[in-house]
Amino acid sequence: MIIHFEKEYLRDLYEKGYTGDKKHRYQPEIAHKYQKCIDILLDMSSVEALYKISSLNYEVLQEGETAISSIWVDRGHRIEFTVEENGIEPVVTVYDISER
Repeated sequence: MIIHFEKEYLRDLYEKGYTGDKKHRYQPEIAHKYQKCIDILLDMSSVEALYKISSLNYEVLQEGETAISSIWVDRGHRIEFTVEENGIEPVVTVYDISER
């Protein structure tokens, strides 16, 4: 899959393991698990493959033209994203890491 980040702090959290944004600070353990989840998304060839990894608890939160999906980082946080099929490889846009 191809990953895009809607907000800069989400990219920083993945690439650096922390954000400079005071509003979006996470414990190092959460940041590490977030990075692992993004790596898993990068390695997947399709969204359906996420169903096979039970620890991610992949689910579609909102159906429709702009379907919103999520995977769990841990029991308290989840990554919310949209998936767009471009015919070659799915494009995932990560738009939030939220507390459950």
